[in-house]
Amino acid sequence: MGFDQPGPPGVLREERHPMPVPAAGQVLIRVAYAGVNRPDVIQRQGFYPAPPGASPIPGLEIAGTIVGIGGEVEPELLNRRVCALVAGGGYAEYCLAEAGQCLAVPDTMPLRDAAAIPETLFTVWHNVFERGLAREGETLLVHGGTSGIGTMAIMLGKQFGLQVIATAGSAAKCAAARKLGADLVVNYREADFVAEVARHTEGRGADVVLDMVSGSYVARNLECLAEDGRHVTIAVLGGVKAELNMATIMRKRLTLTGSTLRPRSNGFKALLADEIRRNAWPLFADGTIAPVMDRTYPLAEAGAAHTRMEEGEHIGKIVLEVAGAG
Repeated sequence: MGFDQPGPPGVLREERHPMPVPAAGQVLIRVAYAGVNRPDVIQRQGFYPAPPGASPIPGLEIAGTIVGIGGEVEPELLNRRVCALVAGGGYAEYCLAEAGQCLAVPDTMPLRDAAAIPETLFTVWHNVFERGLAREGETLLVHGGTSGIGTMAIMLGKQFGLQVIATAGSAAKCAAARKLGADLVVNYREADFVAEVARHTEGRGADVVLDMVSGSYVARNLECLAEDGRHVTIAVLGGVKAELNMATIMRKRLTLTGSTLRPRSNGFKALLADEIRRNAWPLFADGTIAPVMDRTYPLAEAGAAHTRMEEGEHIGKIVLEVAGAG
């Protein structure tokens, strides 16, 4: 599933490509389901091209069965059910993945659910716990609390002992975020999240902000942060520029950072996968955490899935059914 020219969701169409051949360190996965993520939409719009060497086909996370292996890959991986973070190519019947970026899917986990995990799990783990240095007892503020990233951040944060404050834009979304365990949910259409964070934390503020908005939100986020707080940007849906009060940053000793995961090296992603495999994946494997699922569309209706994401009414993850099978 690809497109000739960037444009609205309707530009997505079925394509035929040669069967991918795994290189050293890679596996070939027969895709059962593929997750839909905001970067897929931005790529289709023409603002986020695939990095060098990556498939131009959209899709950054998949689940399915390994049907081929390249050199330096353990033969035992053949026929294993896995989910994987990929740099592109997920909206297809077959997709290449780096063996080091695959996570084993237990028989008890539906492949549909497994496909909804890698992109948000890798992103949240790296940005909240590695770049954001969040630790037990601290407070995390996450915007877009019912997005794929937001729901993952709430669930992981609670499992690792964080107080979690989330923002959302409707009563239904606020209720969904509370159900996931958020300690405070602010309807940003009805209340000032800066004031609500101050009230909830008795004036102390949040230790980490996971920001997907940027733009005018950044200055307000900095007001929300406690001393020595960390502001982590992972998307710029509200604009790429922000006006900052540097005196606030100095006075509170704040750290501003951010990241994009897709262009990082395979070596980095493999190390990140190893850390996730040890610390977070057991929570998914035993069912302690399960992704929040919104809707499933057939691969041929990828355009409708993108429309659903662009409309912003979804709660949790949108996935594409490629071959079914679990």
